[in-house]
Amino acid sequence: MASAASDLGIENTNIKTASGVSLDEHQKTLVGSVLDLFAGRPSLKKLSLWDDDGVFEDNITIATGRKQFEPQWYGLQTAFSEIERLHHEVVSAGNPIGMDLKTRYVTKGVSKEQTIESRINIFYDKDTGKITKVQDKWGGQLPDSSFKNVSVEQLFNPWWWVHYAEGWAWWLWSFTWDTWWWQAMRNLNSVSVPKMVSVPKNDEEDAKRGNQ
Repeated sequence: MASAASDLGIENTNIKTASGVSLDEHQKTLVGSVLDLFAGRPSLKKLSLWDDDGVFEDNITIATGRKQFEPQWYGLQTAFSEIERLHHEVVSAGNPIGMDLKTRYVTKGVSKEQTIESRINIFYDKDTGKITKVQDKWGGQLPDSSFKNVSVEQLFNPWWWVHYAEGWAWWLWSFTWDTWWWQAMRNLNSVSVPKMVSVPKNDEEDAKRGNQ
């Protein structure tokens, strides 16, 4: 099993749970680390809780493997000047751990503000304790993560296309502000973000960024 929260520098240790939901200590560590990541407070130590082949998935990204999912988290520091968690509550203590999350983001440079309400699912390996997948379901679902998940009815719904375009436009602008914007426009988020966002090579470099 992974180290305790105090050894990993996890900041979010006051985990709110729904009535009747109880987390064990390791689950609290996993949830606290994920809350830190969503708050733009990544570190190599916190990401050591992830399996090397882990997956991060939201409505526009499927980042598979450490080389893809680590830049997604460090990218939040690059993209946003403010990240404010407005609400969180763990609603399920199973596998996955289910959590409701509401976060306000302000994009650097243009002060574009966006509030996202999500259902977060945290999957983990019971033997190793490592996170194998985190799903960030905007509005509680993942219909837009790839076209393979889209129904025929959605494709003929103009409001679905508006929502899809808005999500892409906001996130691409956020991640590419004052960076290699032309690459991001030609590549999927999971491929382009690692090209734009550097991940610290060691704990010393991580600490210099204020992530320890």
